[in-house]
Amino acid sequence: MRIFIDTASLNEIKEAISWGIVDGVTTNPSLIRKAVENEAKGKNLEEYIVEILKVAGPDRPVSLEVMGLKAEDMIREAEILYDKFNGVAKNVVIKIPINTYAGHYEGLKTIKRLSEEGIAVNCTLIMTPEQALLAAKAGARYVSPFAGRIDDYIRTTKLGLKAGIDFQKGDYYPWDGKGVDDNGIRSGADLVEKTVMILENYDYETEVIASSIRNARQVREVAMIGVHIATIPFKVLEEMLLHPKTEEGVKKFSDDAEKAGYKEIFQ
Repeated sequence: MRIFIDTASLNEIKEAISWGIVDGVTTNPSLIRKAVENEAKGKNLEEYIVEILKVAGPDRPVSLEVMGLKAEDMIREAEILYDKFNGVAKNVVIKIPINTYAGHYEGLKTIKRLSEEGIAVNCTLIMTPEQALLAAKAGARYVSPFAGRIDDYIRTTKLGLKAGIDFQKGDYYPWDGKGVDDNGIRSGADLVEKTVMILENYDYETEVIASSIRNARQVREVAMIGVHIATIPFKVLEEMLLHPKTEEGVKKFSDDAEKAGYKEIFQ
């Protein structure tokens, strides 16, 4: 499984790349706005995006998102983003929503046009496997099922729970659900699993990016499914590293080594 980092923070991108685990970057306007406010240090928005692309480098795709809602607007914005930024490191991917509230077919029309122009598309805000199937059929390079958001949706609409009161954003929700479902989808992990299954049934080249990842256990589950890629926030990457018995073991080994005079070997 390849790992993308879901952030626009240059500090987080650089740090995670230094670990040797990052295969790509996904951003959205909200993440970029937050990062520019916190880290831009005199750079304007375009200069900051250029820095992200340079840090990622040519072997790591970086998803940039459009703002428009109609196909003609999204196509125009995608072409501008691609023309303006792809020359930096040849790694720009354009995020297009599967549909918008301005029209149900706008996303597919945009994906078809951009794929014909050779512009890689990451179809975002996928909430059902059938949406992913249509996006793949239209030519998307990637589809991004939103696991965490589906978990939230099931908890709030099917179980009657309240976000921030009955559950927190990072709380785990079981892969097999809790006896309820969203039109046959039991959880975010189940959404990812069914999406992977359908696209593999028909040998689509489109790759699945498990998105809206909320916790380390969710990463484990999408990895067990065999998803091509998971895009993971920095704080979840940190969570993946932690276990109290690991820390306990390191401390014991260190204490024992000190008592045994082991450090003399390194003098």
